[in-house]
Amino acid sequence: MSDHIKLYIPGPIEVSADTFAAMSAPMIGHRTKDFQNLYASIQPHLRTAFGTTQPVYLCTSSAWGIMEGAVRNLVAKKVLNCCCGAFSDKWYDVSLNCGKEAVALKVEWGQPITPELVDAALSAGGFDAMTIVHNETSTGVLNPLGDIAKLVKSKYPDVLIITDTVSSFTTVPTPMDEWGVDVMLLGTQKALALPPGLAVFSASTAAMERAATISNRGYYFDFIEFQKNGENDMTPSTPAISLIYGLRHRMEKIMAEGLENRFARHAALNALTAEWVNSHQLGFLAPEGYRSKSLTCVKNTREIDVAQLVSTLKKDHKIAIDGGYGKLKGKTFRISNMGDETVASMTTVLTALDDVMTKI
Repeated sequence: MSDHIKLYIPGPIEVSADTFAAMSAPMIGHRTKDFQNLYASIQPHLRTAFGTTQPVYLCTSSAWGIMEGAVRNLVAKKVLNCCCGAFSDKWYDVSLNCGKEAVALKVEWGQPITPELVDAALSAGGFDAMTIVHNETSTGVLNPLGDIAKLVKSKYPDVLIITDTVSSFTTVPTPMDEWGVDVMLLGTQKALALPPGLAVFSASTAAMERAATISNRGYYFDFIEFQKNGENDMTPSTPAISLIYGLRHRMEKIMAEGLENRFARHAALNALTAEWVNSHQLGFLAPEGYRSKSLTCVKNTREIDVAQLVSTLKKDHKIAIDGGYGKLKGKTFRISNMGDETVASMTTVLTALDDVMTKI
């Protein structure tokens, strides 16, 4: 369509025409065998992508529903919230709002959470859970989750690890069981390239055993309700069936591409964006070695007018990028390479940015 603004913002991202077509399948009843078959058909691909033998559950909500639910279901003593950007910082607020004892491990936006920092924080004792955003979308930081999980499981085995992978899932490896992650969750509107409205998560045996001992879990995000219903290929409440059709389609596409090929494609496209950043003498908010592979958070070292950059790109080229999140607005801008992007499509946006840079 002529008025279509293509999204290179880091969520929601561009949704393909074939995905929308898959979502338009005829409606079915959610308490029927047809739905059970739909639910069950997605499980093998989801488990492969999660790197788990555990069931993967579907929830009609944003990722925040499960992020809050994980805190309510799993924290009996005290939770460590690892904070390195807008979304991980908010998880601390959510923990407090749930009435939990919470400690924030905070670093400057743009810096990573490291195993050493987690070790120092957990060594204070009394913790039984921790939260961490694997790929902090607001800052473009990819935290070393595998190394952190290895440290936690070896020194603090009673601490359950809860992680959001909304913008890292299938863009880099996230082997849940191998790493020892207890809850891995995501919303569908970023790396999965679906519209918003569906959350997907899996929980370890230890997490489910903990949840069974926790009172006041609520209902809508009660992990035990998900477990009971999941055993029958059902959801606890009315699901977003059209999004689940879309999820089935997306997982089939991901598996057809192959996870290793998908990881390599995201890395190559991210490197292409990095070349553009360097060619324009701009910077990166995240340090080398901790940069996201699914988006680039560009540091505005040249003090360009980011608002004008964003608006001109949209007006002249019908392309949308993000002008910086929260307190980083104007100081950074973000370019996504998630989803179905290719060398050709990323070259188009970078060439358009070249044009706009000459005008502002």
